[in-house]
This record gives sequence, structure tokens and C-alpha cells, in this order.
Amino acid sequence: MSIPDFVKILEVKRYSKNTIDNYVSVVKMAQQYFNQPLNKVDETGLHKYFYHMVHTKKVSYSYQKQIAMGLKLYYKEVFNTNINLEFLFPKRKPEKLPVILSKQDIIRIIEKSNNIKHKSMIALTYSAGLRIGELIDLKISDIDSSRMVIHIKSAKGNKDRIIPLSEKLLIMLRTYYKEYSPKEFMFEGQKGGRYTTSSFGKLLKRAAQKAKINKDITAHTLRHSYATHLLEKGTDIRVIQKLLGHNSIKTTMLYTQVAEPTLLNVKSPFDD
Repeated sequence: MSIPDFVKILEVKRYSKNTIDNYVSVVKMAQQYFNQPLNKVDETGLHKYFYHMVHTKKVSYSYQKQIAMGLKLYYKEVFNTNINLEFLFPKRKPEKLPVILSKQDIIRIIEKSNNIKHKSMIALTYSAGLRIGELIDLKISDIDSSRMVIHIKSAKGNKDRIIPLSEKLLIMLRTYYKEYSPKEFMFEGQKGGRYTTSSFGKLLKRAAQKAKINKDITAHTLRHSYATHLLEKGTDIRVIQKLLGHNSIKTTMLYTQVAEPTLLNVKSPFDD
């Protein structure tokens, strides 16, 4: 069986498109490294590959885990072989706090974007706290202006959720729609179909550089900033959990560590 067969199996098992894309990318990268069919590669070879990815390529904690999960699933579904990769899962995620932008910084980034399409993509990602895959997969029909909500479908964990639609964003999206006339997806590539995650990452970094913001900014930075700003405005942490689509409240509690203490009605005892 080939990668298209692997994709069909995952589709039947109702994996989300984003997860399927990630696992296919993992398999293709491993195939390029070994330059031979993966059923010819034993566990020892895979262990050496992991060492290469972690110590030479310096992959992140989350990507290391994604590689292990993707390859284990590929061997199981395509070759009907159970390989032991669990011990290669990183044991402890680095306790790094996310980069947070101020609302003023985000407005400057939007203003410095090249066109209404780029402005709308950045504004939507921030105003709804979207993951990059959710932005790319969003369809025109998922924007409900009558109810003023955005319907996020088959997100991480294959779950749907509803997010409030910003009035300012709706005006921006209507202007964008009149100029670009997308057909199915809210944001499409030059030849139609989904916009790519890499293209969005590049346009975001360019806009941040023009805005003279010297931080390591990704699409997830906008999501982190959205959650933190909600918390600082007094939004209940469990409401934020629902808006972000987190399974566990522990994940959402991270934002209590990066919110501005004064905006949470906390001040230093030195000021008393």
C-alpha cells in the first residue's frame, strides 16, 4: 500500500484533515531520509532516525511526538506491524511560556500587511483564537453573519465549536470578499484551493518585521494573545477553555502565568 492508501484509512477512521496532513508529512520525510521503502527499515534504523531528528535537526518536543505517533500508525495500518516507538516519546515538555503580543502590536502588524487578504487572515486568526489549520480549513459557509458566529468544524480532536464573530472583522471580511471573490474556502491560494500554512507564516513574519516587532511570532502567537487578552478582560477561564477547544482546563491555565497581573487585579505588596 502507498501513502494514498494510508490517507484513505485515516479518512475512514475520521482523523481530522490537519492530523492526516501532519502524519503524511512525517512519513514522506522519513522516506526521503532512508531513500527506500519503510517496510525495509527495522526498529534500529528508526531509532537512529529519531536520534538524527532530535540531535541534528533539533526538532521541537511536539514534532518529536508527532513523528513517533505518525510512523507507528503508518507501520500498523500499512504494514500490519506493531513497532515500539513509545519510549521515544519525549518524557517532559519544556516549560516555556508562550510569546504574547499586546493588542497595539497586533493592530500594527495588521496595518503593515500587504493587502486586505493578508490583513483579514491575521485579524481573523487573532479575533477568534484560531489554530493555523482551522484558519486554512475555514470555508465561507462557516461564517454565520446572521448569528454573528464562526463555526469551527472537525478541529483538533475532531470536535466542532462555535466562536463569536467580531463586528469589526465582519466588515473587513466583506471588503476582502468583494475584492477577491473566494469560491469555497474563506482564504484560497492563487490557483484556488486551501491557502498554505507556510505562506501564512511568511506573510505574518513579513508584517511583524515591517511593524518593527522583534519577537519570534507564529500563527499560534496570535491564538496565545487572544486567550491572554480575554483573561485580562475578566473572561472566565472555563469560557476561554471552550472558545479555544481545549480538552483540559490545565492547558488553558497556562495563560494565568502570562497575563498582566495588574489587569487581573493583582498588584505587588510593595505598592501597598
